[in-house]
Amino acid sequence: MAEFPSIAHIAVTVTDLDRSKRWYATLFDAEPVLDEDETAGGFHHTVFLLEGGQLFGLHTHAQSTNDEFDEHRTGLDHVAFACPDRSDLERWAARLDELGITHGGIKDAHYGSGVSFRDPDGIALEFFAPPS
Repeated sequence: MAEFPSIAHIAVTVTDLDRSKRWYATLFDAEPVLDEDETAGGFHHTVFLLEGGQLFGLHTHAQSTNDEFDEHRTGLDHVAFACPDRSDLERWAARLDELGITHGGIKDAHYGSGVSFRDPDGIALEFFAPPS
């Protein structure tokens, strides 16, 4: 069996595309590489290209439930962005402070360290570094 493939993209559904586009563009310090209606799937997607070739997408659907994100429901719990080490994690925590994005500070565990924060829809995000 071949090695299991890495993740190519993540897509999250948002309630206010313009608000989320601005927020993620600021967080990623990048503009979307794709922003269009997906005719085959009946949704709109806005996609950002991240380091390493991964894609992060924002989706809106014609029939939205307008439910708030809740990681306790079955489905997505959170999305974590990889930091190579704790010093890089500290830089990202400082960057969140610069952007005025509330976060929970660096939390250390035996399996690594993370900084948790949320997007405008409350979607749980994290910067994560392996243990040193």
